[in-house]
Amino acid sequence: MKYHAKVEISLKKGMLNPEASTIQRALALLDYQVEDTSTMETIMFSLEAEDPNVAQKQVVEMCERLLCNPVIHDYHIQINPAGD
Repeated sequence: MKYHAKVEISLKKGMLNPEASTIQRALALLDYQVEDTSTMETIMFSLEAEDPNVAQKQVVEMCERLLCNPVIHDYHIQINPAGD
């Protein structure tokens, strides 16, 4: 069966995030006051798997082996049937 996977990757709490700091400073220069700016990367793809649990397991493995660094990143996975 085919599934759509969505992986959202962000830095763990307490990790330095230069990109978010730059965005926050730039917004302040434009007279926007925001607090606690963070950045997130979203990766979406399709995969074949026997069932949603197998798809979830495969995506976790992809995250931990390639898509992110589990030491400094948190990730959230969403799996949905492709329906096509």
